[in-house]
This record gives sequence, structure tokens and C-alpha cells, in this order.
Amino acid sequence: MEPAQPKPSRLFEPVGIGRYRLPHRIVMAPLTRCRVTDPNIPNAMMAEYYAQRSSAALIITEATAVSEAAQGYWRTPGIYNFKQVAGWAAIADAVHAGVARIFVQLWHNGRMFHPDNVPWPGGSVAPSAIAPAVLMMTPNGRQAPPAPRELTAPEIRGIVADFVLAARNAMLAGMDGIELHAANGYIFDQFLHRSSNRRTDAHGGAIENRARLLLEVIDAVSAAIGPDRVGVRISPFGVLNDMHDPELAEIYRHVLTAIDARDVAYLHVIRPVVSGNQDSAAGRRLRDPVLDVRQHFRGRVIVAGGLDVAEADAFVAAGLADAAAFGRWFVSNPDLPERLWNQWPLNEADRATFYTQAAEGYVDYPTFAPADRDAAAG
Repeated sequence: MEPAQPKPSRLFEPVGIGRYRLPHRIVMAPLTRCRVTDPNIPNAMMAEYYAQRSSAALIITEATAVSEAAQGYWRTPGIYNFKQVAGWAAIADAVHAGVARIFVQLWHNGRMFHPDNVPWPGGSVAPSAIAPAVLMMTPNGRQAPPAPRELTAPEIRGIVADFVLAARNAMLAGMDGIELHAANGYIFDQFLHRSSNRRTDAHGGAIENRARLLLEVIDAVSAAIGPDRVGVRISPFGVLNDMHDPELAEIYRHVLTAIDARDVAYLHVIRPVVSGNQDSAAGRRLRDPVLDVRQHFRGRVIVAGGLDVAEADAFVAAGLADAAAFGRWFVSNPDLPERLWNQWPLNEADRATFYTQAAEGYVDYPTFAPADRDAAAG
């Protein structure tokens, strides 16, 4: 058990996010868990997992591919065929039996692809033919991704269309909205950063061009399902998956200003104090980007990344955030809001089971039982 947190002072206030009124401000962050049924179909165990956590105000699902070509990792879900939509529909129904709203996070992996993970014959694509200097998890151990093929202009237009279809499929499945995964080194981030984008056309060069794909997709999915059902996740100063650029502050100033003009449901900001599922010592030395978001973005902000209750409360109290997303705490505490409200101790997460296929470490974490309450009371 981890020690109990202090009782939140602001996280149990209601808040409006897009078209929805949420009963409190505790959000379940998107968490890749690798439990799908092949080929990339959400299953009954996933429905149980999300239903267990439906006391969250908002659940943002694990990253979900918008097309077969968008897949890059092993055992991650898609939302581009009818069996996948049916799987997500069962999850939406299970979650809506609780208090939570649920947004499905949409992604395209771009150059974060390995052929051992995905039987896609077309290989990987990216803004430029530059492989990331990382090792990816595969069924055959950690391996380097191959060099991607540079996207053509018509293929970029096709990616926009893929996101629109995925957003419509999310509505068909009964989801409350979608979140665009524009963080952590995937396709939108790959276009934003010069380390991965050497193009000289309308999607390369100037920051305005490198941000074009993200803004085109925001506009297209907003037209399809309404901007008040669209969230966007970004990772200012994040280095995950070999992201770097000499003008990071300028990139995110432009992105924040452009998204602010589009009246989306929320902006979801990952603090650089985490990198993937790990704490980042280098990130802790950086100025927290959440402190500067309000200079350029006036809408709803969800903050994530290494938060405890005191930090989350402080961000809300200062007007820098409207809700707080917790990841690792929700992995191991399906009843996290109840635990925080009652100041009950927290289960510790088992990292060894983060990405396995078993129920262990996925749907078997306990809620706080009466015997636990008696022990906690003395």
C-alpha cells in the first residue's frame, strides 16, 4: 500500500468539459495496456477494466489506431472496422453504467512501427524518412524500428480522412468524444519537430507548416462530430520517442494559440516530469509548461504527469488547470476517486504486468474493502 493522500480541496468540484457537466475533476489518463484480442479488437476483459474505473469523471481510453496503417505496437486497439466498433460499444455501455464520460484517444503511430508487431505490408510512414533512435517493445523483445517511408501529399490527406472516419466510428460506438494524441512522438509530434520533419512542402519548414496536419485534423473531426466533443493531448518539452527541436517554446506557443481559436472541449497537457510510464529526472529540471499555458490558451485544461493531490489542487486553485488526470494511480486503484475522498491508502502498481495479456495486474486490483477501512481507522 502507498500512504493515503491528503483530502482534495478542489478536485471534487463539478466542471464543464465541452458539452458535458462532470461531477468532479478526477480524470483517468490514457494508458496503453496491450490486452486486445487479435486483430486489434477490444474485448470483454477491457470492458470489465474500464467499468471498474467508471467512478472517474472522465475516462480517456488507451491510444486507438485510426487505420490499419496507423498501427505500430503489439496488441493495441483500433477503431476502423465494425468488429472494433462493436468492442468499443460494449466498453462505452459498461462505463456509462457508472458516472464517467468516456473519450476514445485516437492516434497514428507514424514511424513508431515494427513489422513484428503489425502485419501491415505497407510498412511505416512519417513526415520524413528518419528512423527514431529508440527500441520498441515487440513479441520478440525490444527492437529498433525500421526507417519509415516519407508520406506523399495525397497520403497526408488520407490520414486526415482516417481520423474523421475514426471519430465518426467513436460516435457510432456510443463514445462521448475523442481525444487526438498529439504527444509523445507519434504522427502529429513527428510533424511538429525538426528532428523528424525535413519536408520542404506545405507540411514542412516553418512552424506554421509543421503544425498544419494537427490543425487540419482538428478542423476536420470538429466538423464531423462537433468541437465540443474533441480534446487534444500535447507534451510540451517531451523527449519520448526521440523528439527534439531547437524551437520547442515557439512550437507550442503557436500550437496553443491555434487550438485556442478552435474552441475544442479541452487541452490535455503532459508535464515533462514523466516520459511514457517513467518519471523523468531531466524533465523535473525544466520549467513546468502548465505554468505558461494560460498565456496562450483560454479553454479547459486537463493536466497530467507525476501529479499528487496537493499539486493537482494547486493547479486548479491557481486557475492553471480545470481537471487532473492520473495514470498509474488508476492502474492499481479502480476506485481512485473514493480512495481520495475518504483518504484511504492506495494500492501500488505492479510494473511487471503493465503490458502483459493476462487478467493479473489488469482487472484484479482490489477496491477498498470493509476490512481495509477498519484497519485504516485504527
